[in-house]
Amino acid sequence: MNEPLTGRLTRCECCPRKCRVNRLEGKVGFCGIRASVQVSYAGLHFGEEPPISGTRGSGTIFFAGCNLRCVFCQNYQISQEFQQSQTRTLTTDELASDMLRLQDAGAHNINFVSPSHVIFQVTDAIEVAQGKGLVVPVVYNSNGYDSVDALRQIRGLVDVYLPDIKYLDDELGKQLSAVDDYATIISGVLGEMLDQVGHLEVDDEGIAVRGLLVRHLVLPGCLDNSRRCLHLLADLSRDTFVSIMSQYSPQYKACAYPGIDRTLTEAEYDEIIEYALDLGLENAFVQGLESQDHYLPDFARQGPFDLA
Repeated sequence: MNEPLTGRLTRCECCPRKCRVNRLEGKVGFCGIRASVQVSYAGLHFGEEPPISGTRGSGTIFFAGCNLRCVFCQNYQISQEFQQSQTRTLTTDELASDMLRLQDAGAHNINFVSPSHVIFQVTDAIEVAQGKGLVVPVVYNSNGYDSVDALRQIRGLVDVYLPDIKYLDDELGKQLSAVDDYATIISGVLGEMLDQVGHLEVDDEGIAVRGLLVRHLVLPGCLDNSRRCLHLLADLSRDTFVSIMSQYSPQYKACAYPGIDRTLTEAEYDEIIEYALDLGLENAFVQGLESQDHYLPDFARQGPFDLA
C-alpha cells in the first residue's frame, strides 16, 4: 500500500479552493469537513443512469459537505446545512468496511457522491478495501470542481468518472454556486478524467466497468450556458457519453433568483437535446420531463433515462 494521502491534509489543497488549513488538527476550510469523513448515507441506490444502477443498484456513499454553494442544490441538507448528529463520522478503515458491505449486498459498484473535498481520505479507503477483497468498479461522482493535481494522485484507483459539467460561464458559477473559476477549471478536469479511464465501457449486461460519463443539468433560462457546456464536450470528443438531465426544479434558495425560480420547460430541454445531436454527441442519455421527481436526500429515483 502506498503512503496514505491523508497526510497531505496538513495544508489542504485537495480541491481548487486550496484553503490550506490543517484538517488533521481539526481545522476546516470552505467544505466544513475535518480529516475524518462524514457520511450521510451508504446503501444501494437505483436512481442513477442505467449503466451505473443496473439491476442490483449502485453502492452509493453520500458525503456531507461540499466545495460549492449551489443555491439550487437539491441535496442542501447534506451538502450545506448538515448537522454532525445526522451523519456518521468515519475513519479510513470504517469507510473501507462500508465499501465491502455494499459489495457483499450485491452492488454493481461503489459510488462516491461529492468526494472532491475528501478525495485523499477516499483514496486511502479504496486501497484498504481493495486489500481486503474489493473488486467491483469504483465510481467517482463529483460536481466537476476538482483539482487536476489531486486527480493525478488517484490514477489507477477509479474505474468510472461521473462528473458534472455545470457551467462554462464563470459569472453564472459565481452567482449560483459561489465559485469564481468553475468554467476555467472544468476543461482540464474532464481532460484528465478521460485520459485516465477513456470512454465509457460496459459489460454484457450493460453495466459500466470503466470510462467517463459526464452529467449536465439544464437550468431554465440558461440555455447559452448549456450550449457552451455541450460544445466543450464535443471538442473533448464526440464519443463522450453525456447524461443531459431535465429534472431541475427551484429547490433550496433558487426561488430568490429570477430566471431559475421555475422548472425547465419541455421546449427548453428539447432545444438542448437537438443541439447536442447537432454537435454529434450521439452517446447521450436523455430524460423526459416527467422525471422531475428530483434527486432529493430521500434518494428518490431521478427518472427514466434512454439512450438517444
